[in-house]
Amino acid sequence: MKRKKRYTTVILVLIAIVAVASAGLYFAYSASKPWLAFFLACCGGVLILNLLFSLLLVRKNFKQ
Repeated sequence: MKRKKRYTTVILVLIAIVAVASAGLYFAYSASKPWLAFFLACCGGVLILNLLFSLLLVRKNFKQ
């Protein structure tokens, strides 16, 4: 059970880091290059969705 908690914590921390970095980059580039800001926000969103999917798989795998 300890292992599940460690993996879950790591994935949640990665999600938080990516969300903060994506928001920061979006606001940094939105004034000068709006297309780049949109691209970076989309890439961050896709990465967050992938991490959420892996979190689901980790929880399902360790539930057994």
